[in-house]
Amino acid sequence: MQIDVFLALVVFASVMAFTPGPNNILLTASGVNFGFARTIPHLLGVDVGFVILLAVFAGGLGLAFAAVPALQIALKIAGALYMLWLAWKVASARPAADGGHESTLGKPMTFLQAVAFQWVNPKAVVAALSGVAVYMRPGRELADFVVVLAVFALATFLSTATWAGFGVALRRYLRDPKHARIFNVVMGLLLVVSIYPIVSD
Repeated sequence: MQIDVFLALVVFASVMAFTPGPNNILLTASGVNFGFARTIPHLLGVDVGFVILLAVFAGGLGLAFAAVPALQIALKIAGALYMLWLAWKVASARPAADGGHESTLGKPMTFLQAVAFQWVNPKAVVAALSGVAVYMRPGRELADFVVVLAVFALATFLSTATWAGFGVALRRYLRDPKHARIFNVVMGLLLVVSIYPIVSD
């Protein structure tokens, strides 16, 4: 892979990974409500789930997916409905009465739930499809795939750790149950907003 193409890949992967989206919003909310240690399975599930998604798309499913508009529409509908449900769960969560962080949000997302979520997360699907389509050259698929996978895996890990850490950093400012409640509502609304640009295409 030429250096200019590699640098473009790094920029693209970083932008897709670090900009606000469903994964990053949910990880921030989890960091606030549950702390970093309890968010680690969620964080790793996003990392592994996206790598699996990218690998499967690179293996050929991406072509089939791009060629069948009905699959894209079904994904958008399923993803939007699931994210709306998650947004409601986050926005309606109430902090513990003692000002702690054992909120009515329940338990953090599990590793397997986070892995599965990547398949209905339109931003993750768009990133994987674009990465495969733009940065894997005919005749050099395997070599390019290794580079694409490594870059996306690193960008995703750094992003998930950063956003979860950001949530943890906010905990000290959200000890007041009223402030924590406002935060959860804002995170829920941001999750709804993050759906629109992806499903409106």
